[in-house]
Amino acid sequence: MNVADFDYDLPADLIAQAPAEARDASRLLVVDRATGALADRAFGDLPALLRAGDCLVVNDSRVIPARVLAEDGRGRPVELLFVAPASQTAWRALVRPGRRCRAGAQLRAGGGRLRVAAVEADGARLVAREDGTIDALLDAHGVPPLPPYIARHAKPAPEDWERYQTVYAEPPGSVAAPTAGLHFTTALLDRLRAGGVEVHAVTLHVGPATFRPVTSATVEGHTIPPEPAVVPAATADAVNRARVERRRVVAVGTTTTRALEAAVGVDGRVAPLAGPAALTIRPGHRFGAVDALLTNFHLPRSSLLLLVAAFGGRDLVLRAYRHAVGARYRFYSYGDAMLLQ
Repeated sequence: MNVADFDYDLPADLIAQAPAEARDASRLLVVDRATGALADRAFGDLPALLRAGDCLVVNDSRVIPARVLAEDGRGRPVELLFVAPASQTAWRALVRPGRRCRAGAQLRAGGGRLRVAAVEADGARLVAREDGTIDALLDAHGVPPLPPYIARHAKPAPEDWERYQTVYAEPPGSVAAPTAGLHFTTALLDRLRAGGVEVHAVTLHVGPATFRPVTSATVEGHTIPPEPAVVPAATADAVNRARVERRRVVAVGTTTTRALEAAVGVDGRVAPLAGPAALTIRPGHRFGAVDALLTNFHLPRSSLLLLVAAFGGRDLVLRAYRHAVGARYRFYSYGDAMLLQ
């Protein structure tokens, strides 16, 4: 299959630049995979759309303040996005502009000294701090790593510190938010539990592959780098029980889906996982853990759209996207959501 077959037209004014006034005030497009029916709802309607006994699984990874604004030796601005630690004092980072970050370049950020120790094959830099740890630098001077299609991404607003984070975020490690979870409030989760919906968590630390474009011309030629993931034994047991009892497993987001599907063994059961989730989900994948998917609207030709199309079917998903465009849903990280069931 060609990646170009997963394109769609999106007016720029439908790219959400700010979150909805309230988390659960977002719109929700409900897609029936069996009939192809589409229904316009509100995210706050979710307790009426899920069933007693459903097993809802969220990704509880916490977004780290991974973006740091630095300067080169001539005082020119350099943007650093720290994506993964190599040691306490050196992390892999995406940089902009790259011409100011050649190997050996000296940078300053927050009064501290940084050095570009190496340029890696994929263009990322190994950036070393010479007077402390990178963790301390991020804690003191990092900002939320908003995606570049949000105009203020280099200078996030005060609200972004709260709203670009789920209410249930715990272990730190993501450099992009698991955005389907941004719509939940504590009160909404309580309503779901009161209605008999189980809520469980996995952890998948979202890496830069989330926002990197698919460079392969074919779907089959595209792979996503591994991402650190944890599927606790309690969550694995809950998912397996639900499937044996013919209750639905509802994944909140593509990252939750990747973690659960990566944990499915040859026996068809979800096993506990503590390590890299190396699975690339593309059309043709046979889902072994997930029965329904709650997700935001994703970029054209992206790995996330390929995953959603694998679950819902390309034609139905693209028809739903065309409907969402026509109905002026808001797209991407701070946008609205869809429920495929």
